[in-house]
Amino acid sequence: MRVIRRLGAFCAAMLLAGAASAQTLYFSAIPDEDETALKARFSKVAEYLEEQLGVDVEFIPVKNYAAAVTAFRNDQVQLAWFGGLSGVQARALVPGARAIAQGEEDPNFLTYFIANTSTGLEPGEEFPMAAEGMSFTFGSKGSTSGRLMPEFYIRERTGKAPEAFFGRVGFSGDHSQTLRLVASGAWQVGALNYAVYDKALAEGAPETETARVIWQTPPYPDYNWTIRGDVDARFGEGFADRVQAALVGMTDPELLASFPRTAFIPAQNADFEPIAVTARELGLLE
Repeated sequence: MRVIRRLGAFCAAMLLAGAASAQTLYFSAIPDEDETALKARFSKVAEYLEEQLGVDVEFIPVKNYAAAVTAFRNDQVQLAWFGGLSGVQARALVPGARAIAQGEEDPNFLTYFIANTSTGLEPGEEFPMAAEGMSFTFGSKGSTSGRLMPEFYIRERTGKAPEAFFGRVGFSGDHSQTLRLVASGAWQVGALNYAVYDKALAEGAPETETARVIWQTPPYPDYNWTIRGDVDARFGEGFADRVQAALVGMTDPELLASFPRTAFIPAQNADFEPIAVTARELGLLE
C-alpha cells in the first residue's frame, strides 16, 4: 500500500508538472514601431524564451501603450517590454509585479528633439528656444521618451506648458511616425526615442535628410521588462527569476539588435522611481 501511495503521489506530481509545462507565457510590448516591425522583432524573442524556459511562449501585439498596460493588468499577458512610464503604470496596477531586466543603455536613455530642415533650427547644447510658436508633435501619449520626458524638459526649460510654448501640439502615435511626419513637414518639430533615430540614420533612411536632431535631453531611465507577481504560482517556484536569467543571458547579436540593445542587465522597481516622480508631477500617475 505504501508503494502504491508513493506511486500515486509521484503520478500526481508529474501531472502537476505537465500542467505547468502546458501553460503558455504570453508577452507583449509597447508599440513604439508599426505592428509589422514589432511582430518581426518579437516572434524571434518568443522562440528564444521557449527554448530557455521550456514553456510555450507567444507574443501578443497591442495597438497602443494604454492597451499594453491594460493587457498586463488583466492577465492577458504576464510579461511585457514597457517604456519607463508604462512600466511604472503597469506595476502600480498589479500587486507583486516587478521590473526584472532592462537594456544596458536604458539607465541612461535620451530623447532627441528633431526639426524639419526648412525651420532653420540648428543643433545646439541648449534647449531650442527658437522653436517657440512652431508646430510640435510628441509620440504616444503614454511614451516615456516620446512624451513624458520631453514634456518635463519643455516645462523646465521654457517655464511654459507645451501648448503655451508651441503654436500647435499633437501626438503621432509612435517614434517612427514622429520621424516621418517631421521629415515630411507635417510637423515642424518633434520628440522621439534616440535609438529609433540613430537606427534610421545608420540604415540611411531618407527621413534623416530632412529631419535632423537639434537637441537631446539629459539621460533618464527608460525601457524595461516587467513580469507579473503571480507567475511563480502558475509556472513553478522561481519562474520569474528564470525569465530574468533568460533575458540577461540573451547574447544573440541578431536578437539584441532588434531592440536595439547591446545587452540586457538586471533591473528592479526602484530603478524607475525618477520616472514615477516625474509622472506624478505631470498628473500622469495616480
